[in-house]
Amino acid sequence: MRNCQPRALTLWRFLENRSSTKIQYVSMSDLSYFGRTVKHLVICSLTACMFFLPLHHAFADAQKGKQLFQQNCAQCHNPLRDATGPALYGKENEVPGGRKWIYNWVHNSAAVIASGDKYAVNLFNQWNHVQMPPFPQLTTQDIDDILDYVKQVGDEAKQAAAAPASGGQQGAAPAPASNNNLLYGIITLVLAIVALILLQVNRSLNRMANEKEGIETPEPVPFYRNKTYIAIVSVVLFLMAGYFLTNAAVNIGRQQNYEPTQPIFYSHKVHAGINQINCLYCHAGAEKSKHAMIPSQNICMNCHMAINSYSGPQLYTPEGKAVDGTAEIQKLYSYAGWDPKQRKYVNAGHPIQWIKIHNLPDFVYFSHEQHVAVGKIQCQICHGPIQNMDVVYQFSDLSMGWCVNCHRTTKVHFTDNAYYSNIFMKYHEELKEGKIDSVTEAMLGGTECQRCHY
Repeated sequence: MRNCQPRALTLWRFLENRSSTKIQYVSMSDLSYFGRTVKHLVICSLTACMFFLPLHHAFADAQKGKQLFQQNCAQCHNPLRDATGPALYGKENEVPGGRKWIYNWVHNSAAVIASGDKYAVNLFNQWNHVQMPPFPQLTTQDIDDILDYVKQVGDEAKQAAAAPASGGQQGAAPAPASNNNLLYGIITLVLAIVALILLQVNRSLNRMANEKEGIETPEPVPFYRNKTYIAIVSVVLFLMAGYFLTNAAVNIGRQQNYEPTQPIFYSHKVHAGINQINCLYCHAGAEKSKHAMIPSQNICMNCHMAINSYSGPQLYTPEGKAVDGTAEIQKLYSYAGWDPKQRKYVNAGHPIQWIKIHNLPDFVYFSHEQHVAVGKIQCQICHGPIQNMDVVYQFSDLSMGWCVNCHRTTKVHFTDNAYYSNIFMKYHEELKEGKIDSVTEAMLGGTECQRCHY
């Protein structure tokens, strides 16, 4: 096998003497070797260009992080202020070991505490021994996305707070969310340019080598007729088609972010958020039956017999159109058959045709009572931050994987729950003996097929 050092020196001499066309120091095997290397680099660069743009979402994505944060973290954490758990903004710079420490903590905080990690133990003691549940289903990329979202929220809040102090105009539009698409586009363009340059270098070296040997250089084959390029493009298109087709098939029937226009603009933010109306006041069936129940006009009229105008914050549709809250109350009166001037019902009215948002397949059994009354699950776990929504949309994808992961990681209110007082005695004994510190739904059979499909 030839030594690489003489080859490098030979190439250097070739470059030194290129201007005077003295190529006698360069052997044909060197040129051929270098040409093959360049060709391989070209193929790799072009392949990277073709893959880079469709797969750029593999990098940290703050928008995806927002969704992951709301699904997994919002119940206990707020980026900017303490809640059930500490505020998350700035914590990345406080913890020892940076993100690697955070990965271990999120995946299994109990193991980090048990290891004697000083920071983890202090945090556990500071928050009254409230232990964060493990999230083994979150990948390191998911955690990166969440951390990027938290940083984005914190940075925007700091900019907004600094704007008045710097004499900025009041009411100015908030700074746009950071977007890495431009960076990905620039990197892709650079890779494409490098690939083209290397392609030209490869052609020049082949032509010079052929001239030295007295071999006639054939006309280059157009890329659209080159079998190698056609094969690469075919394989890439096949893989991309398979990827998008599989994703489309998996998502059939799922309605995440479904946000229909309702007959009356009803703001959960006003009712459940600002006025703190308990969800169970309107959805009385949530702790008593399979269905949460859509409230009738009578429930609405319990309050709106007296409240006939809206004076809260301005309401907007998702498209940004202003909504007249008082006019929406008048719509309710029309449906209920109520005359606000006479303060009495003047006709029987007619039902409000609310559009159902959260739909599960017919072959899936789900009981609100089991989750709300027995499992003591908060509405926000499945429905997201409903108290902040003017227009309700489907927050979670409600897929089987999403439900199974929840059953695997969510701790059941087991010890102080009358439903479990006389069953699963094995777990009661193991809790008393310290063999286990909690019980998850998966331990109670929550991942068995017949639990939801029978």
